[in-house]
Amino acid sequence: MIRIIMNGCNGKMGQVISGMVAEDPDTEMAAGIDVRDDGHNPYPVFTDINACDAEADCLIDFSTASAVDGVLDYCVAHTLPCVLCTTGLSEAQLAKAKEASSKVAVLRSANMSLGINMLFKILKEASGVLLPAGFDVEILEKHHNLKLDAPSGTALALADAINEENGNEYDYVYDRSARREKRPKKEIGISAVRGGTIVGEHDVIFAGTDEVITFSHAAHSKAVFGKGAVQAAKFLAGKGPGLYDMGNVIDASL
Repeated sequence: MIRIIMNGCNGKMGQVISGMVAEDPDTEMAAGIDVRDDGHNPYPVFTDINACDAEADCLIDFSTASAVDGVLDYCVAHTLPCVLCTTGLSEAQLAKAKEASSKVAVLRSANMSLGINMLFKILKEASGVLLPAGFDVEILEKHHNLKLDAPSGTALALADAINEENGNEYDYVYDRSARREKRPKKEIGISAVRGGTIVGEHDVIFAGTDEVITFSHAAHSKAVFGKGAVQAAKFLAGKGPGLYDMGNVIDASL
């Protein structure tokens, strides 16, 4: 049985993950951490992470960037593997996560969906064949009208996966309206759509001469991110120090 501490347990994703853990025979919630607690959870909740004394095998963090430093300090102090799901981290926080991974297992991913992370692997292989053959690459991402950042971190991660596979020779272009010129070959176009309640959709388009190949992923609820986080916790429990991502989780299941 894998015991999980959920940081941000009363947030939307925290409640989604709590429900999944309750239904999973291989996991249980050891404790939750949140700045507010109205007593509705069936497990102990601490409003101060440093007061949490629950025995656990892994911590899942789905909170805010401002809380991440404290989460990493807690996990290092308790030698507790950490699934770091919170996005929008600063360069200093990313460096701190890497430093923490020399002492405990840390898993961080731009997107916790198993499907998106499978797409990363597929794109690396596909782009290694298609880009040298002259195909152009465009990425279209769509999200709900409350999302603050554009393009999404996932769209950028998809572009990075393609670019790294092809020698990091490609520039990213977010707006073509200011230019009137032929499309350069060495670029990846990234476009964002915001509207309604779209959870998250990403299309990666490879456009060649007389043919187009499109890889698509659509998330229909936040549950896909919760499922990935729980799978990551199962993977990380018992692991020694190291920096992991969802690609490692997928590789372990193949």
